[in-house]
Amino acid sequence: MQTSQKNHNSGGFVSEQYCLSPFQILDSNECPSSGSGGTQLSFQNYNEQFYTLESSPAPATFLYDSPSAVSISSNRSPFSPQGSQSNLSDPHRSPDNTYGSPFSGSSLVDDDNEWRHKLRELEFMLLGPESGKIDSCKCYFKGGVHQASSVPRWDQIMEMIPRLELKQVLFRCAYAVSEDDISTAEVFMKALEQMVSVSGEPIQRLGAYMLEGLRARLEFSGSLIYRSLKCEEPTSNELMSYMGFLYEKCPYWKFAYYSANVVIKEAMKYESRIHIIDFQIAQGSQWALLIKDLADRPGGPPFIRITGVDDSQSALARGGGLSIVGQKLSDFAESYKVPFEFHDAAMSGCEVELEHLRVQPGEALAVNFPYVLHHMPDESVTTYNHRDRLLRLVKSLSPKVVTLVEQESNTNTTAFFTRFCETLEYYTAMFESIDVACPRDDKKRINAEQQCVARDIVNMIACEDAERVERHELLGKWRARFTMAGFTPHPLSSSVTDAIRHLLKGFHENYGLAERDGALYLGWKNRALVTSSAWK
Repeated sequence: MQTSQKNHNSGGFVSEQYCLSPFQILDSNECPSSGSGGTQLSFQNYNEQFYTLESSPAPATFLYDSPSAVSISSNRSPFSPQGSQSNLSDPHRSPDNTYGSPFSGSSLVDDDNEWRHKLRELEFMLLGPESGKIDSCKCYFKGGVHQASSVPRWDQIMEMIPRLELKQVLFRCAYAVSEDDISTAEVFMKALEQMVSVSGEPIQRLGAYMLEGLRARLEFSGSLIYRSLKCEEPTSNELMSYMGFLYEKCPYWKFAYYSANVVIKEAMKYESRIHIIDFQIAQGSQWALLIKDLADRPGGPPFIRITGVDDSQSALARGGGLSIVGQKLSDFAESYKVPFEFHDAAMSGCEVELEHLRVQPGEALAVNFPYVLHHMPDESVTTYNHRDRLLRLVKSLSPKVVTLVEQESNTNTTAFFTRFCETLEYYTAMFESIDVACPRDDKKRINAEQQCVARDIVNMIACEDAERVERHELLGKWRARFTMAGFTPHPLSSSVTDAIRHLLKGFHENYGLAERDGALYLGWKNRALVTSSAWK
């Protein structure tokens, strides 16, 4: 980790399997028009319609404790600062854009020319009039071979650094990497080393990890670096502390827990025996909250059985296996006089088969997918298509309700440069949301970002095929997958929305909540980051 060694003494990342890393983000500054489809939130002084790429225009219901109303909109090109322009992407450009945008203002060629034009503008800024000598038809490169006259000299870059925007340089560097233009990429990487810092502004911190991902990809060592970013691997107590820090400072995991719990509690209102299958049980904290709620149910609490699915690497954070979770929940249930049983399935979701779940007759079944399905490889990675296989398996169990919380981002099957832009924009918002919650020199914040977020970023940028495990999809694509598996939407009641609205009162005013088509969107400023939905 050259960048991290240059900017800090404590290094290290840990695997996403045991990190709280469900969040990803976006700002609108000069991202090439990629058609990536991340839903954007915008704050207005009036209620207006809002749109997502998976559906047509519809009225929005916003619940936000601020004098301003909120609207979701995807009609802004990432190229348009503050949404002042309207460079719309082709709705069919991305294979993850399942339903298409109601706006269709440009062709694939127009989109391609648009972001190439922006890159030429940056080239002109860096090189001055001399860059005009480059044949515009080549757009810097021809057949992936770099044109020598377009290489910015190091002394030119150094002179320009004070006037460059970090995002622009990241985009330009990523484009060079995508074109196998090694010499240009190396020049911009040197410039980036002078611009990023793990203790700086949100974009500087994110830039440090994006640079690591670019370097790893360029050196064909993405998987190696991804596995080895464990410098000074934390102890269990340290990792739990970092995870707890993010849990308290940002509402993303609480959003998942609270929304799913209210849905499950309402669906199981009259059931005497409940079986919950959690495909990412982590520390089991979510179910302590539900056990406490069900203990006060009129007529007495139900019998609760929980099957916890979890990758074995999560044991690092817990300091042991799933037996720790089972014992903790059993003790908690006993304290509230709730009949309880725990079953562990210590394996990845990809390995789960029917016999591992021990479904029994007479139990009402609830299945929970909190930020985990995007780790399951789909048809673009393997013929086994575990993502859809798992959904079909769950449907065969006839669950009463299935809860899904996922990042509203599009990084699954998109090409590298488009995926880079989406990752940069998405995580910008997340880093900004962390930034307002604590001082920039807070060592806990630095460690939490490094240990619980940065590895995901490197994985999305540096790795491909089966080694890229961070593969997010928009709600529209999840809706299509659930529908194909035989599910139908389970409407969210006003109680779910009220619970999340109450939750957000304890966080920064830039968080917003929107409800649409039976799902909830949690966002930061102008970007929807997370969605919560339910199925049956």
